[in-house]
Amino acid sequence: MPEIHILVVDDEAGVRDVVKRYLEREGYRVSLASNGDEALQVIERERDHISLVVLDVMLPGLDGLEITKRVRSPLGGAAQEPNAVPIIILSARSEEFDRIIGLELGADDYLSKPFSPRELVSRVKAVLRRGPQGDLSNLATASSKKPLVAGQMTLRPDTHQVEVDGKTCELTAKEFELLWLFMRHPRQVFTRDQLLDQVWGFSEFIDASTVTVHIHRLRDKIERDPTHPVRLVTVWGVGYRLDPDC
Repeated sequence: MPEIHILVVDDEAGVRDVVKRYLEREGYRVSLASNGDEALQVIERERDHISLVVLDVMLPGLDGLEITKRVRSPLGGAAQEPNAVPIIILSARSEEFDRIIGLELGADDYLSKPFSPRELVSRVKAVLRRGPQGDLSNLATASSKKPLVAGQMTLRPDTHQVEVDGKTCELTAKEFELLWLFMRHPRQVFTRDQLLDQVWGFSEFIDASTVTVHIHRLRDKIERDPTHPVRLVTVWGVGYRLDPDC
């Protein structure tokens, strides 16, 4: 099994050291960065080897939101193509706006400060299970590795690629898992709590708005007109479903 390499970015030495100890106890390799510039340098240098980034929002220089934006942007920062490495952002409880913006920019999860290191480890494990390097049991089965087709969308679990209207669509790990779930169960309505349980692996610590943000991001990538979605539609008062015929 390949080594799992996690980058922890925080300007507080105490937070970095505690998180590093807890992650290393789980067998992960951990690198540390204390500011945004240093983080981008590590991400660029190790872009093919980093499995996940734990990223504080409040950093000197480039903040966590700008780093997330540069990593996810095809034209931004050190990377010249979108980097799908999972990102967990850390933010103070009073920074709800930053958390939502972070998710909109492409973060896969968030955790409020102060946080329990054990809870962070649980979040890391849950995100990794659902990423391209993960071992989510459904994605690991031979049958599930066959391409899924819904209308003009094709999802390939074996290569972690999605094609929409004949063009490759770059998705984050969480967006990929959401679309995979919807395409495996076309026309089935999923509530926000069901999506949190099945995609995030837990629901008790996460606000349901997290699902809403990710649904909006996914629509921006798969809908011809995201303001009038016809593929990933809202069932008012219930949740969301995929129309496989569009």
